[in-house]
Amino acid sequence: MMERRRMDAALLVLFLGHLTAALEVPLDLPQPPTITHQSPKDYIIDPRENIIIHCEAKGKPHPSFSWTRNGTHFDIDEDPNVTMKPHSGTLVVDISRAKAEHYECVYQCTARNKHGTAVSSNIVVRQSRSPLWSKEKIKPIVVQEGVSLVLPCRPPVGLPPPIIFWMDNYFQKLPQSSRVSQSLNGDLYFANVLREDSRNDYICYARFPYTQTIQQKQPITVKVLNMDAINDTMAAFYNDTDLFSEEPADERKPTFLVPSGNSSSKTVLRGQVLEMECIAEGLPTPEISWTKVSSVLPAKRTSFLHYQRTLRIVNVSESDAGDYRCTGRNPLGSVHHTIHVTVKAAPYWISGTPRNLVLAPGENGVLTCRASGTPKPSITWAMNGIPIENSPKDLSRKVEDDTIIFTDVQTGSSAVYQCNVSNDYGYLLSNAFVNVLSEPPRVLTPANKVYQVIKNHRALIDCASFGSPIPKIEWFKDSRSSTLDGDPYIHHDNGTLEIQVAQAVNSGKYTCVARNILGIYENHIYLEVKEPTRILKQPEYKVVQRGRSVVFECKVKHDPSLIPTMTWLKDDGELPDDERLIVDSDSLTITDVTENDAGVYTCIMNTTLDHDSASAELTVVERPDPPTDLELTDQKKRSVQLTWTPGDENNSPIQKFLIQYEDKLHHRGDWHNLTEVLGTKTTAHLKLSPYVHYSFRVLALNAVGFSRPSLPSRVFKTEAAAPDENPTGIQGYGTEHDNLVISWKRLTSLQSNGPGLHYKVMWRQKTVDSEWTTVTVANTSKFVVSGTPTFVPYELKVQAVNDHGAGPEPAIAHGYSGEDLPVAAPENVQAVVRNSTVADVHWDPVPSKLIRGHLKGYKVYYWKERHLHKHNPHHSDQQVLTFSGNHTHGMLPGLHPFSLYSFNVRVYNGKGEGPASLPQQFETPEGVPGPPTSLIVTNPNLDSLTLEWNPPHVRNGRITGYTLKYQPVNNSNELGPVEELALPPNETSFTLPNLKYSTRYKFYLNAKTVVGAGPAISQEAITIMDEAVASRQVDIATQGWFIGLMCAIALLILILLIICFIQRNKGGKYPVKEKEDAHTDPEFQPMKDDDCTFGEYSDNEDHKPLKGSRTPSNGTVKRDDSDDSLVDYGEGGDGQFNEDGSFIGQYSGKSASRDTAEGHESSEAPSPINAMNSLNSFV
Repeated sequence: MMERRRMDAALLVLFLGHLTAALEVPLDLPQPPTITHQSPKDYIIDPRENIIIHCEAKGKPHPSFSWTRNGTHFDIDEDPNVTMKPHSGTLVVDISRAKAEHYECVYQCTARNKHGTAVSSNIVVRQSRSPLWSKEKIKPIVVQEGVSLVLPCRPPVGLPPPIIFWMDNYFQKLPQSSRVSQSLNGDLYFANVLREDSRNDYICYARFPYTQTIQQKQPITVKVLNMDAINDTMAAFYNDTDLFSEEPADERKPTFLVPSGNSSSKTVLRGQVLEMECIAEGLPTPEISWTKVSSVLPAKRTSFLHYQRTLRIVNVSESDAGDYRCTGRNPLGSVHHTIHVTVKAAPYWISGTPRNLVLAPGENGVLTCRASGTPKPSITWAMNGIPIENSPKDLSRKVEDDTIIFTDVQTGSSAVYQCNVSNDYGYLLSNAFVNVLSEPPRVLTPANKVYQVIKNHRALIDCASFGSPIPKIEWFKDSRSSTLDGDPYIHHDNGTLEIQVAQAVNSGKYTCVARNILGIYENHIYLEVKEPTRILKQPEYKVVQRGRSVVFECKVKHDPSLIPTMTWLKDDGELPDDERLIVDSDSLTITDVTENDAGVYTCIMNTTLDHDSASAELTVVERPDPPTDLELTDQKKRSVQLTWTPGDENNSPIQKFLIQYEDKLHHRGDWHNLTEVLGTKTTAHLKLSPYVHYSFRVLALNAVGFSRPSLPSRVFKTEAAAPDENPTGIQGYGTEHDNLVISWKRLTSLQSNGPGLHYKVMWRQKTVDSEWTTVTVANTSKFVVSGTPTFVPYELKVQAVNDHGAGPEPAIAHGYSGEDLPVAAPENVQAVVRNSTVADVHWDPVPSKLIRGHLKGYKVYYWKERHLHKHNPHHSDQQVLTFSGNHTHGMLPGLHPFSLYSFNVRVYNGKGEGPASLPQQFETPEGVPGPPTSLIVTNPNLDSLTLEWNPPHVRNGRITGYTLKYQPVNNSNELGPVEELALPPNETSFTLPNLKYSTRYKFYLNAKTVVGAGPAISQEAITIMDEAVASRQVDIATQGWFIGLMCAIALLILILLIICFIQRNKGGKYPVKEKEDAHTDPEFQPMKDDDCTFGEYSDNEDHKPLKGSRTPSNGTVKRDDSDDSLVDYGEGGDGQFNEDGSFIGQYSGKSASRDTAEGHESSEAPSPINAMNSLNSFV
C-alpha cells in the first residue's frame, strides 16, 4: 500500500513537472543563470582571423562569467591577447600578436549569480589546415587498351577534409560515366580504358572549404595503346623486345576493385550519413546494383551516386543496420560483395533536454534527463557545476538515476543542475535550474491584442502567463456568462485557446483569467475571422507569336478589410524591369512579345494573413528560321540527294519542309514547288528532269507559317534526253463540215527533256481500213486537216520529238470531223392533252445518219392560235421547250385553258437545228374563270344599293353565271351573317333591296364555268343616313348656347382663381369639400391654371375620382380618343334625339373594341357626338 502511494506521488510530481514545461520566468524576477548561446563543441577556426569563443547567458541578477582551459582556470587578465566582451562571457583572441595554434585547447564557460551556476559544454578549438601537396614526379602511365586503371589522388590531410574533383589544364571537369568514375577517397577508376582516354592532363584538385583554397596535384599522363603500338613504342628502348606478347585484352566478366574480397564491414553513427561504394572493372563495362539482404532499402532516404557505384543513406537509424549486397554485372557474368553495417549511437535526448522548474515554497517537482545511445550511456548529475554527490545535502532532493525529485521545496533552494550523458561516441550536457518563488499571476500577452485569422483555419489565442504557484487559466467570450469549454475550443497547458476551424461567429472579445492562491489577473484579447483570399479566374496557358501582345488575367476575391497586394513573378523571380510589361489590378499585359518573355508567370495575391497564387506558362512562337547548309550528294543523271540543317523552330515544331527549284536555263527567277518532306527529316531524294539547270532552296513550316527561304544551293545541270512523255488532252473536232481540228496540250520546258521540241501528228478514219497520215509540226498546240467527209470518226495520235529522239509510242485518241445541219425532221408527231394547262408531245427519233453530228436533243416550238371563246380572239408569241439528249416525248406546262395550240418538233446537233416537223394542233379544255374585271357600287339609298361589274378578262371557258355574297360590318369590323345570290351570265348589274340604312356592307362577286367558280372580287359600301337624323347633326361648336356655356365656365374659373389667391395671401385654407359639394357636375369643376387639371383633383394629389366617373386602375384619366367626326364612321346613324336635343337611351362612350382593350373601368363625359358614334355599334 505504501509503495502504491509512493508511485502515485511520483506520478503527481511528474505531472506537475510537465505543467511547468512551458513556463518562462520574466527577467524582472530573481532567477539562476541560463546559457543562451555558446560555440559548438567541435569549433574549427580560420587561422587568419581572430578567434571568437561565444558564451552568452541571462539571469537575475545578471550573471558573471569565468573560463577554464584544458580543465584548469583560465585567467583572462593574465593573457594580453584575450579579452571578454562587456556583459557577456564571449572571448575574443587577437592573433595578430600570437599564433593561432597556441589557443588550440578545450574551453568551458561558467555563468554564475547568487541563485546558481550554469556551465557550457567543452568547446574544442582547432584551426583549419590546408597543407600543400608533396612534390613528386609522376611518370607517364602506358596501358593496354581494354584493361582497368586507377589514378590515385592521395590528397594531403586537412581540417576539415578537402573536397576532391578531377579537371584538366583548362579547369574543365573531366567527363565521368559508368565506365569512368571517382571513388569516395578521390581516386579515379577506369573499368576499362579506351584509346580516347589518352591525355596528359589528368589533374586531381583538393578544395579546403574553411580557407577557400584549392591545391593541385601534378598532372598525370595516360597513354592507351593497342598491342602493335605498344610493341613499336617500347622496342626502341628494349632492343626490339616484345614486352606484350600476350593477346590484346579480351572481354571479361566483372571483378571488384573496391572493396576487396567477398565481404566487408562498416560502422556508422545514428543520424549521420552512410556511404558505401562498389567499383568494378570488366569488359564490357559492368553495371552496379544494390540490395539489402532480408529487407528493402529506405526509399525516401536512399540515393545512388557516381553512376550507381555509391549507395547513400541519410539520417541513419538503428533499422538501417544489416547486410547490403552490391552486384557488378555484364554479359559475361557477375560478381557480388556483401557489406555488414553496424549502427552505433552517440547519446541523444528521448524527450528533449531537462526543463527549468519554477516552484512555490512547499511545492513538489521533478527534473528528468531522459537520453539513450548505443552502447547505453551513463548519466551523472551536478549542482552549480559541482558533482551532486559533493554538493550540500538537501532533504527535499532525491536523485534516482536520470531523475531528481524535489519534495516540499523551500525558499533558498534555487540552483542550476547539470545533466551529463556520455558513452564511447560522445556526450550531452544540459543545464536546468530550479527557481523557488512566490509570485502572484501575471499575463505576459499584451492587453487588447487583436488576432486575425482566415475563416476555416486554425485560430490560436495566446494567454502567456507566469506565477508561482502556476496560475490556472480560464477563458470567457463577450458576456462572460460561462467558461469556454468543449467543442470547438481546445485548452493548451500554456494557456493558449485553440479553435480548430474558425468561423465568423467566433469573432469577438475574449477574456483570459489567470489565478493562483496569491491573486488574479485578467486580459482582454480580440479575434477577427476574415474571409479567405481566393483567385477566381486563374491565368491560362498562352501561346503567342513574337511581336504580338498577351494578357494574363488574375481575378481575386478577398476580405474587404484586408489590404491586398498583387505580385507577379516570372520563373519564380521578379518581373523584368521593362515598360512592355504592364501590371494592372487584375491582369498582366505583355506587349511586343519577344523570345525572352517565354516562361512561367505566377500571380500572387498577398494579404497580411494569407495568400493565393496561380501560374501559367507563356510560350513564344515564331515562324521557323530558314534552313542552312544545303548540300547536293549522290548525284545521278535524273536524281540528286539534298541535305540541309534546320533552323531554330522557335518553340513551334516544324511540321514539314517545302523544297523548291529554279530552272536557270529556261525560267530564271521563277521558283516552283518540287516536293515536301516531314519536319523530322533533313534529307530528300529528288527526282529530276533532263535538260534543266536546277537550283534548290528549302522552306520550313510550323504552326505559325513558312520560314524565309534558305539560300539557294549550287546549280545542278541534268543532261538532255528524248522526251519521256507525249502531249495530253488530245481532241479531234471540226470547225467546218469538211475539216478535222486535232489539238493537244503542249509539253512544258521541263517536260521537253532537250532542245528542238516538235510534234508528229497522225490520223486515220476509224471505220475504214486506211493507213496513218503523218505530219510534223513545230512546238504548237493544234493542226487542221481539210477536205474530210462530214462527221466521220477518226483515230488520232500525237508524239513528242526533240533533237535527242522521239518520245514513247503515243496512245490513240478519238475524234470526229466537222458537223452539218440535220436533214430530216421527227415523224409521227402527236399531242396528248393531260388537263387544261398541261399537254404531252410525242415523236419518233430521227435516224443518226440524218442528224449529221452529235445529237444534242429536240426542240418543241408551240404557240396559242386563239381562245375558243368567241369574245377572246388571241394569238400568242411562239415559245420553245428544249429536251436535251435522245428524248422521244416531252411535257408542255403552263398552257391556257379553253385554247387552240399549234406546235412542231425539230432535232438539233452541235451545228444547229434541222427542219421542222409538220405542224400539229390540240385544244385545251375549259378551266375556272378569273375574277370579274371590276365591281363598283352606285345609287346608294336608305335601304338599297346597286352593284355594277364587268365580266372576267380571263374567262377560260363559257361563263355560266355569277355568285354574289354580302354581309354587314359594324364599327368594330365584326362581320354579320352572309347572304348569297345566284346571278345569270348575261347580267352586269344588280340592285340589292331591303338593306339597313347607315350600315356598311361588304360584297363578294365571282364568275363560274362548267368547271367551277373562279376567285372573287370584293367591295364595301354604306347605305345613307335618314335625313331627319342627319339634319340634327350640326357642328356643336357653332351653336350659340355652347359658346355661351363656355364663356360662363371661363368666367367662373377666373373668379375662383381670384378667391383662391386672396385666401392664400390671408393664410387661410381653401374649402375644397364645400366646392366639391356645390359642383357635382364634372363639367363645372374649376381648372388649375398651372397644370390644366381639375381644382384640387390633379394626379399630384390623392387621385380622387371625379363625381360621375371612375378612375382607371393605373390612376390616370384616359384621353377620349373617340371625339372624332361622324364622317369617319359613315354617312348617318339611327341615333334618336328629343325635340330639345337631348339623347334618349343608354350609351357607352367607348366602342366595343376599345372596351375590350381598356376594360370596363373607364367612361367618358357625355357628348352628343360620342352618343351618336356609340349607337352605330348596336345596329
